[in-house]
Amino acid sequence: MDNVELVWSDAAAEVHRLVVGPVANNVYVVRCRRTGVATLIDAANEHDRLLRVAKRLGVASVLETHGHWDHIGAVTEVREAGIDVWVRSEDAALLPSYDHLLEDDVVHVVGDLRLRTIHTPGHTPGSISFAVEGTPLLFTGDTLFPGGPGNTSREGGDFTTIVHSIEQRFYRVYGEATIIWPGHGAPSTIGAERPHLDEWVARGW
Repeated sequence: MDNVELVWSDAAAEVHRLVVGPVANNVYVVRCRRTGVATLIDAANEHDRLLRVAKRLGVASVLETHGHWDHIGAVTEVREAGIDVWVRSEDAALLPSYDHLLEDDVVHVVGDLRLRTIHTPGHTPGSISFAVEGTPLLFTGDTLFPGGPGNTSREGGDFTTIVHSIEQRFYRVYGEATIIWPGHGAPSTIGAERPHLDEWVARGW
């Protein structure tokens, strides 16, 4: 139903993924299995689908990884449905509206789950990632993909900054088995991507 796929689970958590919109954005629902409470990462597009899935899976909040147009297309509708939207302050002006600002290195509680916020500027000044404590899950938005960093050529992007975010906030903190769930495309792991950082720096993107 609605082409939502259960892509990861353990005894405590579930991750469901939808692919939406004209540039195939990943939308993730992270759900606490005991309480049934969930959060949705990036209200990107196709609000009718997102709202049906949100109702079915118990979504109580939306966390925006950044403010680019393709990640925020359903923000107005999810807020109208009574779901609070969270965003980092540097990107807040890019959204049509929002409810709360995300601080760095704090916990967003979802039932029994604890999502740690990680400010990872470079793709945008307000890009932020989320690690689910006690699991290998790391939602990187458009900061880190299989094969390299996100695009830094748009206004507000900076290649040196995104490399610093990846190196300091991801590679120095998370282990090889940590699963990267990006804003577009397939997942990867820290172990698969870490060895290529110098190559990315050398090529400049």
